[in-house]
Amino acid sequence: MKKKGKVFLAIICFLIIVLAAGFIYLRSQIVPVINNNPDETVRFEVVKGDSIYKISQNLEAVGLIKNQKFFYYFIRYPKLFKIFYSNQEIPEPIVLKSGIYHLNYGLDYAQLVNALSSGQQEYIKVVIPEGKTISQIGEILENAQICSKAEFKTVCYSKGILNQYNIPGESAEGFLFPETYFFTKGMTAQEAANLMIDTFFEKIQTIEGLSEKTPQELYNIVILASIVEREYRVEEEAPLIASVFTNRLKHNIGLYSCATIVYILTEIEGRPHPDRVLLEDTKIDSPYNTYKWAGLTPGPISNPGLVALSAAANPPKTDYYFFQVSDSAQGKHVFTSTFDEHKASHNLSTKN
Repeated sequence: MKKKGKVFLAIICFLIIVLAAGFIYLRSQIVPVINNNPDETVRFEVVKGDSIYKISQNLEAVGLIKNQKFFYYFIRYPKLFKIFYSNQEIPEPIVLKSGIYHLNYGLDYAQLVNALSSGQQEYIKVVIPEGKTISQIGEILENAQICSKAEFKTVCYSKGILNQYNIPGESAEGFLFPETYFFTKGMTAQEAANLMIDTFFEKIQTIEGLSEKTPQELYNIVILASIVEREYRVEEEAPLIASVFTNRLKHNIGLYSCATIVYILTEIEGRPHPDRVLLEDTKIDSPYNTYKWAGLTPGPISNPGLVALSAAANPPKTDYYFFQVSDSAQGKHVFTSTFDEHKASHNLSTKN
């Protein structure tokens, strides 16, 4: 009996030593990876569809963890977190979300899981200036590697998006609000377009009476605003330009907007942006030619911002029917009521 007791005791001691060694080894493998520069971050991507095993492999590959297998088992068996990280909260269930993260060295398993479960991702800053067209916005998105220009155009001309937002035109032109956006990698063209149009409808809430218009009334205002956007350079003049166009529309007089000719040349005919509009250009047979046809163009010629939208929605009452550049450097205009005054201002600006 004494011999058996000694053997049993030896086995117990051996097991304790093995368990202790195993525990020490486990501890050594799950401790945070320390880097000489504590402020250094690692750009880490979780691709949609990545398995836990794949994510674990990638974490070890970039040096954020020491042992991929241990991290994998911690995710598969969350009770391990309660043993080793009892003082930290862990999301239940654990879901590692796709995205691009910037992670610091020195994070333990619990902190890594919380970071990768947060959904806080790397954002791509994209500036959409006022007055750009669908094609131009598509190029901006393509250059930022959000989506291709072709994909974006397809979405903006689709019946689906027009029906979704009750836009009575052939495209979403005019409804892609110019703004600074923060996109995420992997965002689709559909998601990008939806974000811009949602922003449009959110922003027009600040313009008196605009959100109360019928879809067709709103569309007409957007068309006018898109032309105003491409004509004004000095913000204070936008309402006056809108008043000129409004007065002309009331009396069925052509808008004579050079911006509409540029739209025909660049967007419809695919030509380079002209240095100036020629007389022969004003004779192009197109419904967008406001030199040839009175009334609004069939659709917007750009995507206007709040200044142009506000001007078109509530133009001031004036007796102006003409405007002429008076200072090309500053983009200022002179506004006149009669054709004789307009000719006089033209002659004056030519002399200057």
